[in-house]
Amino acid sequence: MFQRLALIGCGLMGGSFALALREAGLIHTIVGFSASEKTRQRAVELKVIDQACNSVAEAVQGADLVLLAVPVGAMHISFAAMRDVLQPNTLLMDVGSTKCDVIAAAQATLGERLNCFVPAHPIAGKEVAGIEHAEASLYKERRTILTPLPTTGIHRLQAAHDVWTAIGSHVSTLTPEAHDATFAAVSHLPHMLAFAAVNAITAQPQGAAFLDMAGPGFRDFSRIAASDASVWRDILSANHAEVLTQVAHFRASLDQFETALKSGDTAALQHLIQQASDTRSAWSLLADNACNQASEDK
Repeated sequence: MFQRLALIGCGLMGGSFALALREAGLIHTIVGFSASEKTRQRAVELKVIDQACNSVAEAVQGADLVLLAVPVGAMHISFAAMRDVLQPNTLLMDVGSTKCDVIAAAQATLGERLNCFVPAHPIAGKEVAGIEHAEASLYKERRTILTPLPTTGIHRLQAAHDVWTAIGSHVSTLTPEAHDATFAAVSHLPHMLAFAAVNAITAQPQGAAFLDMAGPGFRDFSRIAASDASVWRDILSANHAEVLTQVAHFRASLDQFETALKSGDTAALQHLIQQASDTRSAWSLLADNACNQASEDK
């Protein structure tokens, strides 16, 4: 049971965390800060937070749990703003999609309070942003990655593990470097490809007409292209080295398809498609595995 959660960033991710904690009975008071006063007040109206604060420092003052749910490009200034009011025993976490840059920002700003910080990345979200879309179930049966620092104490790490587990997440631990390489492959590059594919269509004179004819396949493929532009600008910029590595792998794979098409090699084309189909068919999201296991248990 925590007494005071300071929510820095009252959007989808932070709001869902606050609602989940409240539903689980783990929090007494929730205060929040967002750069937009309108967003802060909306969070109060929706009963996601109990009180809106006018600054990061005001929100963090006296909090025993702090969640930093701002774009990764805003982490540095947020850490700096809370450093002098963080209590020694506060648990501080983030929900950023990149970790090496966030940790570097923490190391540059938090000083002796660095040991409060347990970097976290819940693998959950929606293609729509905003506090209106927050829901207590967002993190249930989803994976949360913790990337502890050398300064992270075992008790602080266990507290972070317990919080995410209590709201329904399955918790794993990675190094920051392994995290950023992994999610460049399975999240950051796929988002960039979705953005590029939609732009490639709309750049053509017939683009609007093409989109008028698009069906469920295009809808499913392009869903993540509707994601928040500023959030993904920061993610792709922060993890650009790993993303560019994945771009090279993708380009090599795309070249294989192009070669097969140009040469009329239908056998090679089928092999490439079948290889991808088999891999995708064998893969399932963590939540799907949990549901399947529950059915088997019955």
